[in-house]
Amino acid sequence: MYPLFFFVFATAAVGFAINLLVQRHPIHSALSLIGVMASLASLYLMLGAEFIAAVQVIVYAGAIMVLFVFVIMLLNAGEEERTDRSRLAKYLGMPLFLVFLVTLATILSRQFSPNSMVQFGDFPGHTADIGRRLFQNFLLPFEVVSILILIAIVGAVVLARKETY
Repeated sequence: MYPLFFFVFATAAVGFAINLLVQRHPIHSALSLIGVMASLASLYLMLGAEFIAAVQVIVYAGAIMVLFVFVIMLLNAGEEERTDRSRLAKYLGMPLFLVFLVTLATILSRQFSPNSMVQFGDFPGHTADIGRRLFQNFLLPFEVVSILILIAIVGAVVLARKETY
């Protein structure tokens, strides 16, 4: 079941990433980015890295995406307009992309053996050890970053506020 789930989540991550680039509306792109982050968190869980998966969901899919959506709303970004593509991109884009994919697949197949796949539990350490070290040894940088994020949120709210005279 492990390879099946790996390919499901990896395919979902790549699909969401392609959708992120194809979308014309910034909110839809932001939602696709959340899908990429959730797929990556699932892959981290499969590797036994629970802390990294939780951080992926909390920090990236949660906080960073809220800031992205807030900035999109602040800028009042609408749907982008389509422009005419250049002839060079139109006729050479897909063949060059296929050559790139074939080259990449060839290099990766020569570089890695089938037995080199990372399995569950290959990472040493536990979530409790990481949390203990984070809040004992690195408490000051952790708190400084949280204060900086709070200042950024207050600044964004001040910038977004409408002036009433």
